Amino acid sequence: MSRHPTRRELLAFGAATSVAAVMGPTRYAAAADFYAGKTFEIIVPFAPGGAADVTTRFIWPFLGKHLPGKPNFNVTNLGGGGSILGANQFEKIGKNDGLLVLSTTSSSAFPYMFKQQGVAYELGNKRIAYAIGIGPVVYAAPATGIEKPADLAKPKVPLIYGGIAATGSDLPVLLAFELLGLDVKAVLGFQGRGPIRLAFERGETNLDFQFTSVYLTQVRALVEAKKAVPLMTGGSSDAQGRFTGRDPVIGDLPSVYEVYKAIRGKEPSGPVWGAYQAAAALTFEFGVIGWMPSDTPQEAIDAFALATAAVNADPDFQSRGQQVTGGYKLQDGKTIEAKVKAALAASPEVATYLREFLTKKYGVKL
Repeated sequence: MSRHPTRRELLAFGAATSVAAVMGPTRYAAAADFYAGKTFEIIVPFAPGGAADVTTRFIWPFLGKHLPGKPNFNVTNLGGGGSILGANQFEKIGKNDGLLVLSTTSSSAFPYMFKQQGVAYELGNKRIAYAIGIGPVVYAAPATGIEKPADLAKPKVPLIYGGIAATGSDLPVLLAFELLGLDVKAVLGFQGRGPIRLAFERGETNLDFQFTSVYLTQVRALVEAKKAVPLMTGGSSDAQGRFTGRDPVIGDLPSVYEVYKAIRGKEPSGPVWGAYQAAAALTFEFGVIGWMPSDTPQEAIDAFALATAAVNADPDFQSRGQQVTGGYKLQDGKTIEAKVKAALAASPEVATYLREFLTKKYGVKL
């Protein structure tokens, strides 16, 4: 029995065929032939349940649906060493068949940047299949006396921030505090952002950040109950790669850049600003990145380029993404690859600053 296609099916089909028309029918067919009947192996170098794992497991059913050839996929968690063990295994496997992906966060990028002991993987020569943002929202307790972002410079009580580790997703936030000249006591060593949020609610800390999806689903209720004051986001990059824009999902809050100008009355500059921009790009703007071996066939990269637009047009991805990721769009690796690698390749001045910042201020052994 025949039926008319639904609006949802037409949208997804339209997105895929529009991209195919741009890419060319021959390349689309080649990508479809390349992946038909095959299975991806996706390594998440963390234990189950974290941001990288949840985000990866959310986006891959949509990628499997919209990649030409509709390939299957397996997601494997290889936690340990703050993601280093799983990333090393990805490097060791090194299959160039277009079916191997390392889906990870800046917790893998930073150890590579800092040449941390134990790192046996190389990100500078890898291809990028996709990325998706996981932006932050920084907020304070009303007891601090902070009512607006500029008040961060003159709180009524000492500021206490809870974090996991200085070399992980806390790094750009700690750099933002340094950039803004804030006197903040950082209590590190929490096992996750969930326990950190609970510590804030108990009054054990008074300054926190949560990723957008958690802010929208859990912290906003605290704001409405006047138990939290939202202050700023990490921002986003402009056409020149500078982090001067507002977060694309939480656009009603100022960025770190805007708060700096409000407090200092001038443009940010210097190595701390460069360090913040690199760390924020890798942690927030590009959030979870799908890396592929350097000699991955071009058909594979083309296939991800084709799938990205169709995934973003998928109504299920749009509606469910509001809850899981905050509503960020999937990014085409070919489009962002140069930006990501520019963030990885910090200037000698920025690299030196970051190493000294971590070792001298937070006692990190690199």
